[in-house]
Amino acid sequence: MLQQLQSLLARTELNISDQQAEQLVALVGLLDKWNKAYNLTSVRDPNAMLVRHIMDSVVVSPYLEGERFIDVGTGPGLPGLPLAIINPDKQFVLLDSLGKRIRFIRTVVHQLGLANVVAVQSRVEQYQPEQKFDGVLSRAFASLDDMLSWCAHLPAPHGRFLALKGQIPEQELQSLPAHLTCQAVYPLHVPEQEGDRHLVVISQASQ
Repeated sequence: MLQQLQSLLARTELNISDQQAEQLVALVGLLDKWNKAYNLTSVRDPNAMLVRHIMDSVVVSPYLEGERFIDVGTGPGLPGLPLAIINPDKQFVLLDSLGKRIRFIRTVVHQLGLANVVAVQSRVEQYQPEQKFDGVLSRAFASLDDMLSWCAHLPAPHGRFLALKGQIPEQELQSLPAHLTCQAVYPLHVPEQEGDRHLVVISQASQ
């Protein structure tokens, strides 16, 4: 599996250390093991997890600006855990309302020795961070409208919303609130992943 991951990574511009690659493979192993008991993801095949969960998450890494990030509705830690593994200099809060997902994330953090991840069990609209975030990440979390309204209290004044989407949500982008603007939409290349993937970046309109 490590070889398969290395060959997938070779088709991107990401530079990932051997230790980070081993941690990503270990994450797939833990996800596969827990999934049998706790049904954390509908993807059952570990090789498919490499593409649809790990690669689909790490390709966002070049677009992370700043140091503090929150992954809302993280599920089993996606994209937060893979991004935290390959960005040890950045801090990640992984937020989900389901206890079994948070227990899984805390197990991964402990077993892989990730010092830059905090797992929080809470509904996003009830979570009040002491410090705001440079980036608010979401993947398969909600519609863009819901994400922007439920997470409005999370970014710092310069902070950005980073939404992983399949097709570009044209209609939602046309109805953004006046104080927000679509800064960019980046096509994401995920080796061996079928279908479109895009990263929608939204910032305060005054920037």
